[in-house]
Amino acid sequence: MPRFRRPISSRLVPVAAAAATASLALAACSPVVDVAPAKDAANAACAPMMVALPDAIGEAKLRKTNSQATAAWGDPSLVVLRCGVNVPGPTTDRCVNVNGVDWVIKEGDPVWTLTTFGREPATEILMDPDKISSATVLADLAAAAAKVPAARNCVGQADLQNLPPSQ
Repeated sequence: MPRFRRPISSRLVPVAAAAATASLALAACSPVVDVAPAKDAANAACAPMMVALPDAIGEAKLRKTNSQATAAWGDPSLVVLRCGVNVPGPTTDRCVNVNGVDWVIKEGDPVWTLTTFGREPATEILMDPDKISSATVLADLAAAAAKVPAARNCVGQADLQNLPPSQ
């Protein structure tokens, strides 16, 4: 009994469809985010935090970056993270604790800079609070940031009033 063979053109349709789907998927991929590395980006203490970063912050998905110890979420980027920035010293800037991690907040227009306090190396986050909530960003990144051990904590006016008198 003779076999029925499909014409060559009908055998290529599934291959062409798969190739078209693959090219659409590649076209939908976000480009790599260009982020300048921090001065101390090669610090080994950044590694545990970097591997613990969340796949998303709110609705913003994690994207690839072109520098060591950096990350970005969203397309366009809503949150950019760099590990290995200068460790902040004593400051009068606002400092908040979110899930056990202290962050110094510098409000810019429009970009805010949030830097871990008391952890070395320090981690910096750049974000626009009009596009994503700072509370969401800090809550979603706290577990990863906590992978860098804390050596100091923020103190506020109330803490200073409770110090024993100096002698």
